[in-house]
Amino acid sequence: MALLEKIDGAYQLTEPFTEEKVRTLRVGDMVEITGELLTGRDAVHKWLDAGNEPPQAEVRLRNAIIYHCGPVMMKKGKKWVATAAGPTTSIREEPYQAKIIEKFGLKAVIGKGGMGEKTKNACKTFGCVYLHAVGGAAQVLAERIVSVDGVYGLEEFGSPEAIWKLKVERFPVVVTIDAHGNSLHQEIEAESGEKLKEMVSKIGK
Repeated sequence: MALLEKIDGAYQLTEPFTEEKVRTLRVGDMVEITGELLTGRDAVHKWLDAGNEPPQAEVRLRNAIIYHCGPVMMKKGKKWVATAAGPTTSIREEPYQAKIIEKFGLKAVIGKGGMGEKTKNACKTFGCVYLHAVGGAAQVLAERIVSVDGVYGLEEFGSPEAIWKLKVERFPVVVTIDAHGNSLHQEIEAESGEKLKEMVSKIGK
């Protein structure tokens, strides 16, 4: 029996998020996530890297998915609603991400633009994947958020940098770094480099 169901071409990654599940994924796979995402950008990554962590009763980082996102939030009555939730550039978190993957056993990181060698190696060693979300589709992605279940660090970090707990349903992403040492970003970079060499050689003739 397959660990992940496939619907309309996309693997369904649902809670609980486990190493066994994410290691079945490969670069290029389309994935839809149902469950909890925790947002985290520069301030949170630096804070976690420095040895801090939120109370487990408020934020469960163990086996979680971190989304590089500064959502646009509106308060409607007593509830928060995400009106936009697009990915931010992930490479800024490269100095911290590998350590955080190891410490908390993260099962996935979502963002855009890819990440570097340290993160790729951590994904392979500790069973994690990097998932690329579509940039420029912040409102569409926000529609996949069914509820905002809490926030940590709102006063300390500010709204875009806080850890928001988002419950999502069939949130669409693509695997670009898998848990087996493969990186779609490196493949594209290598292919681009070869094509550039070809172009340069033709110009020189």
